[in-house]
Amino acid sequence: MLYSAASGSFEPWAVKQMIRFGLGFVLMLSVALTPIHFWLRNAYFLYISCLILIVLVEIIGTVGMGARRWIDLGFVAVQPSEFMKIIVVLALARYFYASQLGDVKRLTHLIIPIVLVSVPVFFIIRQPDLGTALLLIASGVIIFFLAGVRFRVFIFSAIAGIAAIIPVWKYILHDYQKARLMTFLRPDQDLLGSGYHVMQSKIALGSGGITGKGFLAGSQSHLSFLPEMHTDFIFTMLAEEFGFIGGVVLLLLYLSMVIYGFVIALKCKNQFGRLISMGVMNVFFLNYFVNIAMVMGLLPVVGMPLPLVSYGGTSLITHMFGIGLVLCVFVNRDVNLRPGSAEIIS
Repeated sequence: MLYSAASGSFEPWAVKQMIRFGLGFVLMLSVALTPIHFWLRNAYFLYISCLILIVLVEIIGTVGMGARRWIDLGFVAVQPSEFMKIIVVLALARYFYASQLGDVKRLTHLIIPIVLVSVPVFFIIRQPDLGTALLLIASGVIIFFLAGVRFRVFIFSAIAGIAAIIPVWKYILHDYQKARLMTFLRPDQDLLGSGYHVMQSKIALGSGGITGKGFLAGSQSHLSFLPEMHTDFIFTMLAEEFGFIGGVVLLLLYLSMVIYGFVIALKCKNQFGRLISMGVMNVFFLNYFVNIAMVMGLLPVVGMPLPLVSYGGTSLITHMFGIGLVLCVFVNRDVNLRPGSAEIIS
């Protein structure tokens, strides 16, 4: 699709992304073949390292599209908040794997995992990157649920979240974020301004029909009506060129991956592996859902790429790392981990 986004050229996106995919594939295999106790022992180290990178974004980060999210290393720019999507799952799995069900049901036992989620969310919101911050919160909630946290905790959290809407609107959200939310609620209010992107996306989706206009034949994308077609709105371009059928095929591929990850989790004999596999697959699902719902106008525009399809090295490497972790769980599915340690029971 990046070849099509560049109007039939491998430059400037497709070649770079193919190289990144090759590196990501090597990383995926390396992670998959690493003993699972390595990730158990180093989960907190990876979390702290990633958190340091997120903090460094505040100090030395580069600004792009109105946000400070990247660290420029000269030869490549990395987005630490993307890495944290998977790393926070690893850290929470590390914490909960040794917990007895009775421990999880005590509120005091939830202080550390809440901190593990809240600290990166705080810094990511400051970048600002509301979409990634909300995804981290959602991922954390799902891990809490899978770990057996009492249902009433989620009810209290939902009440607290509703109570925080007004303060968040007044003191945290930026003007452009408020504009996106208002555009979502009233999409026809400013079609030539804040509502332009979603309007053009809907036109492209509808014009694709059942079978699409054909490869390289999308009018909305190739006539520059469709914004960010190589990143956030790449699903729209795919649906315009390959139609409803092409979009459904991609969704089925995504769904197959998620189901496979959950099957691996069900076959895994240790809680650490189960939480990793389910947590990573939930991150993937949330990414798919938010991006596709966004371009269809079902959610506000939050600037989230489509996993494994959109242009972006950090996103691609992060998802390949996540797939590697799930495959690692599969390879080590019969390994029993002793609660409270990083040792293996054969």
